[in-house]
Amino acid sequence: MSESFTIQFKFIPLSDILIITPLVQKLGNNSVETPLLQKRLLEMSQQNYKCIGIYDGEKLIGCCGLWTQTRHYAGKNMEADHVYIEEEYRNKKIGDQLFKFVEKYARDNEYDWIELNTYIENFPSHKFYYNLGFVARGYHFIKKLI
Repeated sequence: MSESFTIQFKFIPLSDILIITPLVQKLGNNSVETPLLQKRLLEMSQQNYKCIGIYDGEKLIGCCGLWTQTRHYAGKNMEADHVYIEEEYRNKKIGDQLFKFVEKYARDNEYDWIELNTYIENFPSHKFYYNLGFVARGYHFIKKLI
């Protein structure tokens, strides 16, 4: 990576969603075989889902999925998901810029709040999200069925 870079945030056309496959795999989803991951990404693209691409020029260096829904306790709600930035681009305030972009998009589209999940053991992300004004409001429970 060169010392200077131009970061852009652009929504990835859902017809091109599979370009995020290698990034999502780096999140720890490498236990999901590539064909199954791609099948799931294509299914997601047919639901209330958008994906922001983080670019350095034309190079895709990160992504952030957004799910939208209305919840009885939250109103019109947007959930950030599978946030990933390539390691060599971290600690350069790109995550801060990304969430300013996400928040502006949410405000411009009259969402009532933004939520996200992060793994319990991912302590650096906790600090990052607290510094952005997020608060922990509960636990995310899962029960694996397959």
